[in-house]
Amino acid sequence: MADTAAHTPDELEPHPEVEAFYTESLKLLVESGIPFLLSGTYAVSAYTGIVRPTKDLDVFCKAGDYPKILAYFQERGYRTEVEDERWIAKVWQDDHFFDVIYNMSNATVPVNDDWFRGTHTICVYGTDVRITPPTELIWSKVFIQDRYRYDGADIAHVILKKHEEIDWKRLLAYLEPYWEVLLVHLLNFRFAYPTERSRVPKWLMEELIGRLQAQLHLPPANVKVCRGRLFSPRDYVIDITEFGFADVVGKGLEERHEPIA
Repeated sequence: MADTAAHTPDELEPHPEVEAFYTESLKLLVESGIPFLLSGTYAVSAYTGIVRPTKDLDVFCKAGDYPKILAYFQERGYRTEVEDERWIAKVWQDDHFFDVIYNMSNATVPVNDDWFRGTHTICVYGTDVRITPPTELIWSKVFIQDRYRYDGADIAHVILKKHEEIDWKRLLAYLEPYWEVLLVHLLNFRFAYPTERSRVPKWLMEELIGRLQAQLHLPPANVKVCRGRLFSPRDYVIDITEFGFADVVGKGLEERHEPIA
């Protein structure tokens, strides 16, 4: 069943000029016929009822579709920018922009056809748009945890409000190589809501705890790896540069956010 909100909460409203840009951009996105999802604050608010200000518009699409979206807007006079080929591009009009995201910054969470299984729809700036399903919304946030931003509370609230709509088997499949990350978030949920522990399937907790118990009896790996940069490239860079750990992110040791001259 589709979830449809009648309007966007006032607290989410940006400056009128930015709102006009978002309004026109969403209309054009729908008119383009290119599959996309609205995510971020708008999806969290729709699922949890938690309203907070937002300064951007996160448009999610498959990697093969992001060039089509950029080309569509470029043909209509908008400026486009591929900020990082691995995961994000932007569409600009004057000083206003929206993000076109097709992976997460650590390149482990690609948007694929599974993301478009859901039918959750909300009305944003007068346009009905589909939003990221609860399962994929959690998947998109599990690695966002560094000294400047942590999305664990968003994950906990989505579990609290939408646990019946989460495809737990699919979520586990997404996180198969990173099952410990899923376990940590589920333990975080259990700690935050001790009376709501049953909202996470018992079989899933047993599966993850069983993996942990088996792992306790294994010797350490031969290669000394730090996976912390999947969470935060900046916070764990010293492990790569000074502590002798191998890197799994594949990013440069310097975090660059401006074009290289």
